[in-house]
Amino acid sequence: MAVDLLRKKMHQQIDNLPADILHEIADFMAFVVERRLREKIEDWDDETWQKMALEQFFRDDEDEVVYTLEDAVEVYEK
Repeated sequence: MAVDLLRKKMHQQIDNLPADILHEIADFMAFVVERRLREKIEDWDDETWQKMALEQFFRDDEDEVVYTLEDAVEVYEK
C-alpha cells in the first residue's frame, strides 16, 4: 500500500475514534518517535540535547508527584 493511501485511510479512521482511543494512539506514536530518536542519540549535537532538555522540562506531566508539608514532616521525624 502506498504511503499516501495509508495516511489517508489512517486519517479517516482517526477522525471517527472516541477520545480515549485517540489518546492511546497519541501515546503510542510518541513512544515510537521517542524510540527512533533514542536510536540515533549518539549523533546528537548540543542544540539537539538542549531542545530535548527543554521539552522534558516544560512537558505537561499528568503523573507528577505532589508532596505536602505533612510528607516532609513525616520523613524528617523518621
